Amino acid sequence: MARYTGSVCRLCRREGCKLFLKGDRCYSGKCSYVKRPTAPGVQTRSRKKVSEYGLQLREKQKVKRAYGMLESQFERYYRIAERMKGKSGENLLKLLESRLDNVVYRLGLADSRPQARQTVLHGHILVNGKKVDIPSYKISVGDEISVKKKSADTDRFKELRESEARPMPAWLSMDNANLTGKIVSEPEREDMDLTVEEHLIVEYYSK
Repeated sequence: MARYTGSVCRLCRREGCKLFLKGDRCYSGKCSYVKRPTAPGVQTRSRKKVSEYGLQLREKQKVKRAYGMLESQFERYYRIAERMKGKSGENLLKLLESRLDNVVYRLGLADSRPQARQTVLHGHILVNGKKVDIPSYKISVGDEISVKKKSADTDRFKELRESEARPMPAWLSMDNANLTGKIVSEPEREDMDLTVEEHLIVEYYSK
């Protein structure tokens, strides 16, 4: 599958917010968005008023890029969310949060979603004791996420075992010592770590 291979810092600058695609660097003074919080490309002094469509497009692009997805895949998630009970926008965000690569990131087993995706693809992650190397795999309440025993002996995961546990969203629990996490409930809208106006995404796809 085709993937974006350019500078991810340009994506943050284009969307006008941090998408946290480079892990710890995003929290430091080295963050490119902090140094240059302007959209990439030639800068002009005149500021054009953003249209309603432009606002909707930018919000859709922001979420799509934060979760590292292509357009067709993202739209497919939206169509699934549209058929579910409840609000389409919230359903979409819950589906995205339930992806295995996102769960690996949220549990602290990776520093960013791109790194979490790579960790899953390389077969380091187990779901209920079985290897799953599909980043889009949908987790369910009660599932246990762990690191393969052989992988747990690598320096990166050794450091993680010895580090302090970082704050977890309410729907997850994590045992750093054993590199094991559990899905204790479904993700809720208030648990999302990205500032999103999901109604703009709904409006974008409703045209």
